[in-house]
Amino acid sequence: MSENCNHDCNNCSANCESREGGAPDFAAPANANSHVKKVIGVVSGKGGVGKSLVTCLMSALMRRRGHSVAILDADITGPSIPRAFGVHTRLVASEEGIFPAVSATGIKMVSLNLLLDNETDPVVWRGPIIAGTVKQFWSDVMWEDVDFMFVDMPPGTGDVPLTVFQSLPLDGILVVSSPQELVGMIVEKAANMAAMMNIPVLGIVENMSYFKCDQCGKEHHIFGESHVEEIAARRGIHNVVRMPIDPTIAAACDSGSIEMLEAPWLEALATALEAD
Repeated sequence: MSENCNHDCNNCSANCESREGGAPDFAAPANANSHVKKVIGVVSGKGGVGKSLVTCLMSALMRRRGHSVAILDADITGPSIPRAFGVHTRLVASEEGIFPAVSATGIKMVSLNLLLDNETDPVVWRGPIIAGTVKQFWSDVMWEDVDFMFVDMPPGTGDVPLTVFQSLPLDGILVVSSPQELVGMIVEKAANMAAMMNIPVLGIVENMSYFKCDQCGKEHHIFGESHVEEIAARRGIHNVVRMPIDPTIAAACDSGSIEMLEAPWLEALATALEAD
């Protein structure tokens, strides 16, 4: 028991030995019109490493493989998913719930940007409100039949990632990183958080791993040598992906056509997710 314990177990997430009534159940109920088979979180220890990009590419890849796919954009203060898909429609609702937006190829998605009057309006909310919004995206949206749902989480190990880990029925997470050694330490933090929550790490994606010269074909490690294989081996993670720096990726995101971009680097990871 913490020395600051106020004995209010209903408003405390600590799983201490003195908890009254056992461990709390934070699971958010799914909408009655939702039938989601696999929920996969996409996480990163820090921002700017390409977490949302990997969410987009994996979703588009699984859709091309014939699966019903959805994206829950839990990065409330930095939502970028709709723009990458060229989706700008406002969400609408009925008495039964909220209808997700749908991309050109049929990927369902919900993001706070689809609820704002202007896409550039800032979201200046405190943690509990943001966390509550994420739970509403799960409970209030009529996702219908979905084979794979990817949850784009905000970076770090704060309120919202914790809410997703505790509230949504995650089957596992994908950790996204970049080659810098400092990022490797932060990747370990994300993996350790998943372990604390008993959520398996299904794979690591190292973005911006190298730049391949279109003249000589040589790989140049702009941000330093990769350490992702070492980290994966240390954590017992079998699925490792190294994605290059490629200007066509940024161009596809900016033009809203990310689902049309091929992503051969992720094919093996997609196969592994299908097999799990």
